[in-house]
Amino acid sequence: MMKSLFQLDVGRFDAPEILKKLATSSRRLAELKGVASSIPHQGILINTLGLQEAKDSSAIENIITTHDELFKDDVLPDAFTNPAAKEVNRYRQALRVGFECVQQTGLLTSNHIIDIQAALEHNNAGYRKLPGTALKDSVGLTVYTPPQDHSEILALMRDLERFINDADSFAVDPLIKMALMHHQFESIHPFYDGNGRTGRIMNVLYLVREGLLNIPVLYLSHHIVNTKAEYYRLLQAVREEDRWEEWVMYMLAAVENTAGQTILTIKSINGALLDFKQRIRNEYKFYSQDLINNLFRHPYTRIEYIERDLQVSRITAAKYLDALVDGGFLKKQKIGRGNYYVNVALLAIVAAK
Repeated sequence: MMKSLFQLDVGRFDAPEILKKLATSSRRLAELKGVASSIPHQGILINTLGLQEAKDSSAIENIITTHDELFKDDVLPDAFTNPAAKEVNRYRQALRVGFECVQQTGLLTSNHIIDIQAALEHNNAGYRKLPGTALKDSVGLTVYTPPQDHSEILALMRDLERFINDADSFAVDPLIKMALMHHQFESIHPFYDGNGRTGRIMNVLYLVREGLLNIPVLYLSHHIVNTKAEYYRLLQAVREEDRWEEWVMYMLAAVENTAGQTILTIKSINGALLDFKQRIRNEYKFYSQDLINNLFRHPYTRIEYIERDLQVSRITAAKYLDALVDGGFLKKQKIGRGNYYVNVALLAIVAAK
């Protein structure tokens, strides 16, 4: 039977190397929290960075789409039928479901995790009642078999729920705890599908729950994509050789590197936002903060969004957007009978991440 995390010796994570990496990753994460709060409308970051995370996390599972396909599906879902883009957008919806749960309860429970996976996979299958798929290596050999019995899965998830939400039961720094939590969840592999993506959503929600972030903006999937072989090697090294310290070091490095990259991305978004704000204010009588928020909350926007957010007629909304196209702020594209408007500066920032 798979071991509980509570059986680990807390003291083994007091190694100098781990504490040094913990200090630098914690400082960088705190810096990210401050930089993220500089954006006046937090929905801009939640929406834009959340969509980027959805793309990266899905890529780990070989669900590949482009930014262009993804944003088209976001604004015109009925006119665009790319299955990968729709699956990636479901990831973002699952992230929203989880964030709302944490905001409302201050907890990340087993039921919340089920809700996240249900939004992700569009089913209500819940935890596995049948044996799970064995994990194989590149040549097809089985390297790990997750718990197979439904009652064991339930017991392990109850145990993990207590580990996540009871700070006193395992007294280590939250970043170390996040690393342990992530490995345990992926090893339990409790769902028929969506385990990897659900586990990566849990990472950032746990940081929000712990107050290390105000909103979910630290996404480790990009780092995992770039170090995929190492990620899976270290997952297996814990299972076979109990090498938890190496796994924790990998996850702390992922936090530090990702936080640094995200800080640069947010600063670039803020710079573009301020540039739009100043130039639109100087050049157009229809400037408003609601307009700026709309253009940056939706990298690809629509006439209907401007109608709704600015409370103007369709004709007026179209006039505003076409004027911004002429001014070089937006690029107009057509799908079927509908138009959408691309925030070129924002798309360039996101696509370069």
